Amino acid sequence: MREIDVSLVEQTVRDLCIKANLILPEDMEQCILKGREEELSPVGRNVFDDIKANIETARNENIPICQDTGMAVIFMEVGQDVHFVGGSVNDAINRGVARGYTEGRLRCSIVSDPLERVNTNDNTPPVVHLKYTDGEQVKIMVSPKGFGSENMSQLKMMTPSVTHDEIVDWVVSVCAKAGSNPCPPIVIGVGIGGDFEKCAYLAKKALCRNVSVRNPKPLYRDLEQRMLDEINKLGIGPQGFGGTKTCLAVNIEEAPTHIAGLPVSVNVGCHVTRHAEATI
Repeated sequence: MREIDVSLVEQTVRDLCIKANLILPEDMEQCILKGREEELSPVGRNVFDDIKANIETARNENIPICQDTGMAVIFMEVGQDVHFVGGSVNDAINRGVARGYTEGRLRCSIVSDPLERVNTNDNTPPVVHLKYTDGEQVKIMVSPKGFGSENMSQLKMMTPSVTHDEIVDWVVSVCAKAGSNPCPPIVIGVGIGGDFEKCAYLAKKALCRNVSVRNPKPLYRDLEQRMLDEINKLGIGPQGFGGTKTCLAVNIEEAPTHIAGLPVSVNVGCHVTRHAEATI
């Protein structure tokens, strides 16, 4: 049994909140650079140049990549042989987010009640997804989610009789309706299976997968490519100015589901689909 003081969790969450908002993952940056080379529209290429300059400025000047520094979404994998000491893990996570956003001078966007709309002033509480694994390590991923893209996301409870073409068409329709709102070029996370909430979780988790890694199953790998091709045919283009690169990547995650249903969800990510992770 390994003991981990919750102060280490707090510090790790704090650091990841700042890092994720300042430094885009390498795979995302490379995907953007590749998108610039493949974009056929001169205006679209100029937008890509602005995006590249923004990424470099954020990294060099230690300022956020985007003014919407998001709602902190935390994926935490805890080894079953870990014993936390020194206080509450939940409190430590909240303190880490609060410190990350206040000490990192990141915009605090969370309200304590969805209808009363009073800002918490430290971006807490985060959304936390906890998973137990084997071993004695703790893996923490922080994924700040801006709501320009989050607001464009959808979930649909389909029937088992739905065809692959209909699934592709619905995913593309979600992106068409989103238009320029999610700050394209976008990244699309698709969840297929599970139940209502599991499906949405899968789509959010899919956004955190390396954009150069395809689904290992041929069926879903083919669907990823088909969806990507069809979304890019929409012509929305970078920042909605038209072009051939509306979407940079489509990641699908699947899970077992009930015989009577087929949930499908789309979580839309902007061109700064951010996340940072560490293992303690």
